[in-house]
Amino acid sequence: MSPSCLAGERVDLVTAGDALPEREFASVRRTAILRHFKWDPQVGDQATLAPFPLVLDAATARGLDELAERLAAEASAAEAELLREPELHALLAVPRALRRVLRRGLEIGFTPAAARVMRFDFHPTRSGWRLSEVNADVPGGFSEATEFTRLMAERHPGLEPPRAPGPAWADAILARGPSRATGVLVHAPGFTEDLQVVAYLAQLLRARGARVCLAQPQHLRWCDGRAHVALGQHLEPVDFVVRFFQAEWLPGLPRRVEWKPLVAGGRTPVANPGIAVLLESKRFPLTWERLATPLAAWRELLPETRELARATWQTDPSWVLKSAYSNNGDDVLNRELSPPAEWRRGARSFALARRHGLAQRRFEPHPVDTPWGPMHVCIGVYTVNGRAAGFYGRVSHGPIVDYRAADVAVLIGEGA
Repeated sequence: MSPSCLAGERVDLVTAGDALPEREFASVRRTAILRHFKWDPQVGDQATLAPFPLVLDAATARGLDELAERLAAEASAAEAELLREPELHALLAVPRALRRVLRRGLEIGFTPAAARVMRFDFHPTRSGWRLSEVNADVPGGFSEATEFTRLMAERHPGLEPPRAPGPAWADAILARGPSRATGVLVHAPGFTEDLQVVAYLAQLLRARGARVCLAQPQHLRWCDGRAHVALGQHLEPVDFVVRFFQAEWLPGLPRRVEWKPLVAGGRTPVANPGIAVLLESKRFPLTWERLATPLAAWRELLPETRELARATWQTDPSWVLKSAYSNNGDDVLNRELSPPAEWRRGARSFALARRHGLAQRRFEPHPVDTPWGPMHVCIGVYTVNGRAAGFYGRVSHGPIVDYRAADVAVLIGEGA
């Protein structure tokens, strides 16, 4: 399917289903918290789980899957080029220490992938679907997109859950290893949303017979390229590493931490390997003119992206500002949409760090009528090793879908 097949006039293909009665949804919410690692069900006064689902018809769901697979294939081809062109890594705003490791990887080899998972974030507009970004490094939302979605589907007869991304990720990690694999799941301390992702994945891996433990980067040791985890005074070898620690943070770790084999020189497979930092950069479009990969789907779906110096963002509200490695809508600014004080503060920061930011044309999201009123929608489509693996829905009262957005189940209705 070409991108234009979903970029037409049909913006009614995402709708909202009925909200569950308060008592019934309270049971769903409690189950998500106590059994499925949803430990952040509220941010301030805002609930982070919606009591209603979003509904896609079957044709739209298939089309989004196909688009995500095309985007993933093009991205993988572009990544292979970028690995061979280290002079482009500064353009992506990759931290200097990481650039040195990536350059070294051309000589010693890049660490293999246990699995590659990405999430492409789509938004409905009046002219069809548009892409805002790819989460190519450490995408989250797996329990919400799997378990919470299943709980909501059970209570909405006639609607079906899409593919389950959590089990797809776990299966891919274990696919090429020994039958009784041992692994370590590395996460950043102090971030509940990260811990709940790795705790959920650990449960899935254990259910499949793997022995896993949760750790932090300083607990890793590498011997002849093989990963080990430090358990007290004992070093235990592992068959795979899951890295749920953002790649751009790695150079900021203490010097004693052995993080470089997560990117290059390692022999133990890593999910995702550190080379994902290249595609994670929101400045990826700035490299397109220097790549041979056509990137047809990306060019169709992603808004125009420019260097800050080549956009009139100070006065023109049609530009959105982003940081190269912003997460959850952090560091996303617009002259009209951002609170004035936040705009002034952020604009100064972007002006001082131009090589770490970008300007992207603003698209007008088409709000969806929901039991909470008109809401802006983001539907993330996961790919695991290039194959579509499920949807992650979020809804927001404002057009910038950030950390304050609520998670919402995406279900499949009848259709062609």
